[in-house]
Amino acid sequence: METLVEEHLAERLLTYAEYRELDVDDNLWYELLNGELVKKSSPSPRHQRASMKLSSIMHLFTSQQNLGFVYCAPIDVFVDEYNVPQPDILFIRNENKHIITSDGIMGAPDLVVEILSPSSIRNDRGIKQRLYQRLSVQEYWIVDPKNNAIEVYRLTDGVYDLVSFAVERGTVDSTAITGLHVEVGEIFDEAA
Repeated sequence: METLVEEHLAERLLTYAEYRELDVDDNLWYELLNGELVKKSSPSPRHQRASMKLSSIMHLFTSQQNLGFVYCAPIDVFVDEYNVPQPDILFIRNENKHIITSDGIMGAPDLVVEILSPSSIRNDRGIKQRLYQRLSVQEYWIVDPKNNAIEVYRLTDGVYDLVSFAVERGTVDSTAITGLHVEVGEIFDEAA
């Protein structure tokens, strides 16, 4: 017997309202990308560890400086009626906190982080990167646990430019979180 989710995966474009009405309990996460439900299986321990370390660093720094809010997946970011991605980590400055609602984020976070997994590379470097760019997310990070790398993109004239990149060692800097410097080795040390 086909589940409601499988029905939607095979049918027409799904809207945000229909996505919100789905009540699925199958141990998977879903994003709405271009009107399609995209399954996300649970992240690997290495992915989770990198996410936890980076979000902890961001949270501690932003809390101490009273800069804004850090959130971790799963949390919906409303782009339009057919696109509701769930970034791994996001940051919203205090002055933009009005976009935080009880349903999720209704506007552009100041910074979005996606952590690559084998099944997410194409979406994170393609569809989702273009969606964040269109939404005018000012800074987009791609974290690559397989290669111990972090790429930082900044929005310039409506297009993302790679402005910082580090593999295994080195530091990446954020302008969305003023003064934040992340040692890449610290994110991947002891990651399973």
